[in-house]
Amino acid sequence: MDWQAWLQRWDGQQRTYVPEREERFGVIVDVVREVAGDRPRVLDLGCGPGSLTARLLDRLPDAEVLAADADPVLLTLGRHTLGRRGSGPGWLDADFRDPAWVDGAPGRWDAAVSTTALHWLPAERLPGFYAEVAGLLRPGGVFVDGDHLGFGPAEPGLTELAERLRAGWDERTPAPPAEDWDGWWRALEQEPELAAAFAERQRRRHEHPPTAVESSRLDSHRDALHAAGFAEVGTVWQRGADRVLVALR
Repeated sequence: MDWQAWLQRWDGQQRTYVPEREERFGVIVDVVREVAGDRPRVLDLGCGPGSLTARLLDRLPDAEVLAADADPVLLTLGRHTLGRRGSGPGWLDADFRDPAWVDGAPGRWDAAVSTTALHWLPAERLPGFYAEVAGLLRPGGVFVDGDHLGFGPAEPGLTELAERLRAGWDERTPAPPAEDWDGWWRALEQEPELAAAFAERQRRRHEHPPTAVESSRLDSHRDALHAAGFAEVGTVWQRGADRVLVALR
């Protein structure tokens, strides 16, 4: 099985939904490096098959990265694709809906990062989850989240404007043809080497729920981060409602 080819296909279908994905990745790594230097300890939360982890280690080869996700198929793909690079990555099977996930990430971390993942969490879980993340970070550490985080209900004009801008940008710079999310999963399921991982995925009933509307709003994350004790929270990169949100511990 060509594990690397499957990761490349994953990246291709993800770019269909997030055309600026590589730019967003670059900003996330820039933030980590500025805050924590060239040898940071980093948690990658909702890592999937390790796309962001790979970019971190490409730029910061001496980083220690622990990549965490609840999907056994994606974790298996990540382990086989990235293997061991430098002092990482390590891999953690973690369901962020359960506060016990922190037991698998002992010690103090310089940074926690995530991309296109945390909008799946129920909005009522965000305050507790961010409190757990804050407890894992050292004083002066940083949380960095790249995701589509829209404007709130008090900003309907900005919401409409961002949607119109997004449509215009997509029309001028269309994403390259690629398989979509469902097609990628259907194709991957045919790989015999992943049969056990898919069986475990089915046993856990690990299917992504519909995106929680409140968990896709900037104010939901910003308010939860402040409540968790982060000193400063703000957007450092943005294109419409696609953002890199940074919280300083």
